[in-house]
Formats: sequence, structure tokens, C-alpha cells
Amino acid sequence: MRQALHTLLVETPGAGLVEITAAIRRWVAGQGIGTGLLTLWCRHTSASLLVQENASPDAREDLEAFFRRIAPEARGLYRHDDEGPDDMPAHLRAALTQTQLSVPVADGRPVLGTWQGIYLFEHRAAPHRREMVLHLIGE
Repeated sequence: MRQALHTLLVETPGAGLVEITAAIRRWVAGQGIGTGLLTLWCRHTSASLLVQENASPDAREDLEAFFRRIAPEARGLYRHDDEGPDDMPAHLRAALTQTQLSVPVADGRPVLGTWQGIYLFEHRAAPHRREMVLHLIGE
């Protein structure tokens, strides 16, 4: 059994879904592990991880619009607004999604469906540099 650990830095342009599938596939392919389990961990409380459709941009736009509706940004709506009106909505959106994913690996590749992509979901309005920790275990 072997293990590999990596920190993937993701530059976000601001709020929205940023596909990171290609970077993850490249890293996994370079580890020499054919069969195993990949764990992805987002080191932030205002960003999250999702497996989502990667074929239609409409799906991503609808998802982003849905989260804006259920956790709106507005001054005076939340007590926690230390970093601006998007502060608490970002935490709520992260709480409703995931900060950790587990993806099986077979034949040296993450096992994803035809239309599945792995996304960093940036919940803050400003651009950020986000850290994803990738841990692969297998043989």
C-alpha cells in the first residue's frame, strides 16, 4: 500500500464554480497508484467542493443562482459580517455543501461519470487563492 499527499493551489476569480478535474487527474496519474482512494480536503470555511455536471454551463449557472437565493448577501441580514456582506452567506453556502470528497481511483484515474467534474465552489465575491489537500492511498 502506498500513499501520496499534495496541496493543490486554486486561484478563483470570485464567487462561482471552478472546475479542478484536469489538475486532479494529472496529479493522480503521476503517482503510480493504479487502484485506491483519493480524498480531497478544502482548507477553508468559505469555499467548498462539489462533484457536479461539467457538460452544460447552464447547470453551473443554475446551481450558483440557487445558492445566491438560499443564502443572500445583504447588510444587516446577519450578525457575522466582519469581512463584508458576503462573509456569512459564504459560510452558510459552505455548510450546505462539502469540504471533503472521496473519489475511487481505478487504472490510475479518478472514477468519475461521463458528465461529472470536480469543482471548487468559491463562495466569496473577491478572488482568492484556495488550498486543496489531495491524499491518495492505494497500490
